[in-house]
Amino acid sequence: MSDAKLAIVTGAARGIGAAVSHRLARDGFVVMAVDRDHGAALSDMAQAMSAAAGHCLAVQGDIADPNLFPALFDRAESLYGGVDVLVNNAGIMVKKPMADIDDEEFDRQIAVNLKGSFNGLREAARRMRNGGRIVSLSSSVAAMRAETYSIYAATKAGIETMTAILAKELRGRSITVNAIAPGATATDLFLTGKSEEAIAAFARLAPLERIGTPDEIAAAIAFLVGPEGGWINGQTIHANGGVI
Repeated sequence: MSDAKLAIVTGAARGIGAAVSHRLARDGFVVMAVDRDHGAALSDMAQAMSAAAGHCLAVQGDIADPNLFPALFDRAESLYGGVDVLVNNAGIMVKKPMADIDDEEFDRQIAVNLKGSFNGLREAARRMRNGGRIVSLSSSVAAMRAETYSIYAATKAGIETMTAILAKELRGRSITVNAIAPGATATDLFLTGKSEEAIAAFARLAPLERIGTPDEIAAAIAFLVGPEGGWINGQTIHANGGVI
């Protein structure tokens, strides 16, 4: 399988990351599914994907650790010759009024969402095979500037800026660098702690009058990393049903 194309997907054990992993496996990629937590769930998912759709490697690791991505690229290069796709999906969310966010919460949000995504972008810039694809997860709240999402939205705005800049820095290597900014999506990250009334209110924001699904976000990412998405570069795509 040394000629297979390999995709690294972070935050892969559940939600959007799991949907992306399954979709890319069906599209023929070897998937390196990475998650900090949910070790058993990640292993089970990798085994099921390998049996049903294609080869999947489960790796536990924290994207905030600067040693993780070099190790992932080392393993990918030893097994498959290199990395063709990086999906920077892993992230956490602190949702509080700014006055109530303590230093530890601020630092962890920055370490995971912003520095963690940077860690992936940096290693991909150094070592991704020419012709590769990079997609990072932003969020539509970065543009909506909704109350209680201040630090989370700030990290996502930073990801969008790094995306646009790295696309220019990789000139000459035929590597595209884009971001996807989902709106309200039916994942644990969005649903946890919200009442049915709050979820319904989010659904009404979109002209399509519902929240999105992980599979819909995965489909947008699959387009960007596939052959038909090769002319889209340096962009943030808002996949939110028309909220903004």
